[in-house]
Parts: sequence; structure tokens; C-alpha cells
Amino acid sequence: MSRPPLPSPTDQAVRLVDLGVHDMLGMRAAEFVSRASELEQPGGPETLLAIDPAMLPPSRLVPLMRLPGSGAPGVVGDGMADLDAFAPVPPIEIPACPLYAVIAPDRGDEFTDDSPNDAVPVIGTSGRSPLLLNEGIAWVLQSPAVLEMGHCFLAAGSRRVTADGRYDARVPAVWITGGPGRDGGGRPAAPQVGWFPAGAGHPGLGIASAARRRGDFAVETGQFAAVIP
Repeated sequence: MSRPPLPSPTDQAVRLVDLGVHDMLGMRAAEFVSRASELEQPGGPETLLAIDPAMLPPSRLVPLMRLPGSGAPGVVGDGMADLDAFAPVPPIEIPACPLYAVIAPDRGDEFTDDSPNDAVPVIGTSGRSPLLLNEGIAWVLQSPAVLEMGHCFLAAGSRRVTADGRYDARVPAVWITGGPGRDGGGRPAAPQVGWFPAGAGHPGLGIASAARRRGDFAVETGQFAAVIP
């Protein structure tokens, strides 16, 4: 399926306002859209509007996801009830502002069948970084067609740290119930946040990535809040 290009950050913000996301953040709709408009880069690469997960836990956005032509809300898969505990893997950082831009997101279809353990270093050598879970959810909110049966993705930039300081084996996946996944069978087709082992590959899961991340405009300084590779 050919995916239509992402709308502008301003138009993405308007869609999120329609979904009530500004209320979840405690922001006025006009302020929310205005902040997003500062991320506009006419003529530049595709830009995805993302929300700082520290300000709005990704679990609250999951039910807002929908597939094209489907009314079934997004769901959290078995074994991912703690999805809000997944955080960016160093050296990935996100800008310190409520809204930020994810530049040139890519589904990573070339990494299907590759494990995250093997693919993430390759992504890093290309100057990109693996997508975060909150960014993957944001992508589906704006472009549901990014999920296709047999063509979904892992958000390997987000991992959960165990009590002994190691990463647990789960890598967040954004896929379709009834499609690639451990627990999709028997449910209506819907977007799902699930997981897949870090040391395994799957023929229906790419490893999504982004070129860089950029923060919104900081009025008090007159400069962009952050530009992060």
C-alpha cells in the first residue's frame, strides 16, 4: 500500500486537538497548535509531531489509534501493561519541550528478519536512530496506513531497564491484532502495542528509525529549544 505523505505539523496538531490530546496535556487548543506551527520546515523532509512521553504517557494515546476504515480502538497487547516504563535508550535524547519534531521517520522494512540487537547498531552507523514507542504511536495516529498486515514495525529506541540495570528482552512493537504478533488472534483487527524479543527477527516487522529530532520554539530565549541528532 502506498502511504500518503504526512501532513504539516500544524495540521497534525489540529488532528490531535480533534482527538482531545491538548486536554490530556492541560493545554489550550490554540497554544497546542501554535507550538506545533513552530516546527514547520516548508520544503524539508517529512516531519512527525511527537509528544514528550514524560508529559503524556503513551498508554493514554494507544486507544486513539485506528486502522484505515476501522473503528476498533488501539489496544495494549499481553505482556505490555508496563509500556509507560519503556524509555529512550542512550544516546537517544528527546527535546525538553511538550511537542517535538521527528524528522524523516522510516518503517525500516529493510530490517525485516533482522533482530533489533543486530539492526540497531547498523541504524546508528547510518546517522539515524531507532524510533521510540511514543513516536511510533504518534505515527499511527497521523498515518494509519503505515501499518499493513505483514508490514509493521518495532520501536527499538525504547527499552525497559530491569532491577539489575539491564534491558529486559522485550522490544516494543506497533502492529495489527491478528497480524504479526504473539497475542493478536481472535480480536478484531486494530492497532496494537505489543513486543518481540530483542534477539529475534520477524518477517513482518521492520525496525523503524528517524533522522533526527527537533524541539519547538522557546519564546523566552528566541531559539529552538533543542536540535538532537
